[in-house]
Amino acid sequence: MHKFYLAGLFSGLIGGPLGAAVLAHFERMGTGVHLAAAATATQQEVVSARRILLMDATGRVRAELAMSPNGGPGIFFYDTKGRNRLELGLYPPAESEYPFVVLNDTQQRAAGIFRLYGGRETPVVVLKNQGRDRSIYGLNPNSTEPFLVNYSNDSKKSSAFGDF
Repeated sequence: MHKFYLAGLFSGLIGGPLGAAVLAHFERMGTGVHLAAAATATQQEVVSARRILLMDATGRVRAELAMSPNGGPGIFFYDTKGRNRLELGLYPPAESEYPFVVLNDTQQRAAGIFRLYGGRETPVVVLKNQGRDRSIYGLNPNSTEPFLVNYSNDSKKSSAFGDF
């Protein structure tokens, strides 16, 4: 028993300074990693997940990378009250996977939409109020000519110029 105690004490006295010297050598070489970390670290090139959340310091979800309920991928941004205020993504395959940016009001209704539309993938901006279209500006998907259409409070359509 006395032999094991002395062997352990001797190993500790020699192993500690020897380990420190090896670690110091690696740090002087500029590797920037500790020996223990180097032994366990692996480079990961792909992260697979159905959903990735970005949380603030209080644990609230502030952003999310996920598939939308309608089947398109998107990035969703939330305010401090948990309301979806900004979306960037692709519409689902049924809507030709056109890209979009949506600005939501505090009721989480689309207030502004910028997207591609139609076979020629022309840009369109839709301005809404309380969930209703109020003004649409863009390039006509058939002719690529510019248009501006406005809707009154009673939903009557009037064209400022062009055709949509």
